[in-house]
Amino acid sequence: MIVSMWMSRDLVTIDPQTSVMDAARIMSRRHIRRLPVVEQRASGPHLAGFISATDIYHSFAPDVNPFAAVVPASVRPPIAVCEIMSRHLHTTTPDTPIEEAAKLMREEKIGALLVLRNEALVGLITESDVFRAFVSLFDHSKKSVRITFDVSKGEDILAVVASLAAQYSVRVTSLFSCQQDERSVCVVRVTGKKFDAFLEALWKSGHPVLNIIHS
Repeated sequence: MIVSMWMSRDLVTIDPQTSVMDAARIMSRRHIRRLPVVEQRASGPHLAGFISATDIYHSFAPDVNPFAAVVPASVRPPIAVCEIMSRHLHTTTPDTPIEEAAKLMREEKIGALLVLRNEALVGLITESDVFRAFVSLFDHSKKSVRITFDVSKGEDILAVVASLAAQYSVRVTSLFSCQQDERSVCVVRVTGKKFDAFLEALWKSGHPVLNIIHS
């Protein structure tokens, strides 16, 4: 899976001279927490910065909620978003693997990445989008069984599972392998009447089963 499969494309952007209060209103009305700041230049739109709900909160007094339905004019800061926006932008590309985007968010301790293609803003991917992608790997509407089992490092587990599935006439609907500390594990979801025989053969092939979930 790649970033373009999960990113938001219909972005709301603002101008650098937009007031902080107006930015707060846009976020509240659109139910979003981040806004790319785009500057119009002779050469075309230019990504100038990024502002988050946290940035806006920090620009107001601690006892003021900038996202309230009514904010007294006396407590509104007379500043533009260009004065508080982040100019150090974390970006990715539409073709970047989703796990690389997630790794960058984790390392930088951020909740979103701007998606650029040839320096043009084409999307935004957030931690919520990454969660949706992760859930899609394991979510399955049809009746099936999910098996988590040990695998040997460097082993071609796809070949092992495919051979057993063919032998016992079960259908593999998804397969995922990963490294957990010192252990290599595989998660496979299968359907078929001969599941019990498939499971027993998996055990006998030297792959201890760690967990079984029926759905």
